[in-house]
Amino acid sequence: MRPVLTAFALAGAGVAAFKLLGLPLPWLLGPIFACLTGALAGLPLGGVRPLNEGMRTILGVAVGASLSPAVLASLPGHWPTLLLVPVMVTLIGLVGVPYFRRLCGYDAPTAWYAAMPGGLQDMIVFGEEAGADVRSLSLVHATRVLVIVVALPFLLRLIWAADLTRAPGAPAVSIPPHELAVMVVCGLAGWRLARRAGLFGASILGPLIAATAASVGGLLTHRPPAEAIWAAQFFIGMGIGAKYAGITMAEVRRDLAAGAGFCLVLIVLTLGVVEFVHGLGLAPGREALLAFAPGGQAELTVLALIVGADMAFVVAHHVLRIFVVILGAPVAARLAGAARRG
Repeated sequence: MRPVLTAFALAGAGVAAFKLLGLPLPWLLGPIFACLTGALAGLPLGGVRPLNEGMRTILGVAVGASLSPAVLASLPGHWPTLLLVPVMVTLIGLVGVPYFRRLCGYDAPTAWYAAMPGGLQDMIVFGEEAGADVRSLSLVHATRVLVIVVALPFLLRLIWAADLTRAPGAPAVSIPPHELAVMVVCGLAGWRLARRAGLFGASILGPLIAATAASVGGLLTHRPPAEAIWAAQFFIGMGIGAKYAGITMAEVRRDLAAGAGFCLVLIVLTLGVVEFVHGLGLAPGREALLAFAPGGQAELTVLALIVGADMAFVVAHHVLRIFVVILGAPVAARLAGAARRG
């Protein structure tokens, strides 16, 4: 239990420090930086995976509760930007694979799956099956999520003057008890059913689907309370920072530096796509940034909730991105390998 308790203590100290200094998103960024610092200092860090996964169900319920019939009816109108998602994934791959292969010296399987902007666990599983370096993949993708999550709040504040201090929900005492019970059922039952069905991102998408049904049926009129969403931020932030536990200086120089450099490329590509989307009037710039930024689905959902973005728009694009990567990356890797052999 020592690594878990150490991570909890560091994450709590990070929240307190961010609050004391008046820094943005203390419940998310505080644990990230505190646990990252502890990991780089060589402290043993760990987490309780079922608890971390369970906290993600809160985000799924929060998004689902925001999807009213009117919001859902607007989804078909987003098809022009949804079509850009596979284009964005392809551009990332075309730039990322040569970057990791030629500039960073990774082998072909590691370079391929390091460049893919999918879920960390999925890319590690696919990469391991292809013979990639799993440790390098883990550190590169953890760095991608870390840098994107840290950079976006500052971009949102600088460009759109986003209010990052607003509470992500109402206090628990103001929400009817029966709705709180419905939220718990949607979270746990949706997660369990989605996991049994083999749905990717089951801990978020299962509760999201269940809560959407409850919202459309009039059973939910509130999001989960602010206290629950803050708790979800805390565990997500702690998990991001703790992924660096056991990192060596050689890995810092190689994998962390490679991941950070790739993030600069990703940010430039993302801002280019956002400018294109906004310039054509397809979506507001803030929503486009949150929808196309290749960070973690849970982390981008948190940011969208806090700034009051169009949740349906943001989530639809991230679900499609993960779907495209999970289905397309292994197939494209095999085709590329066959072409090289031919």
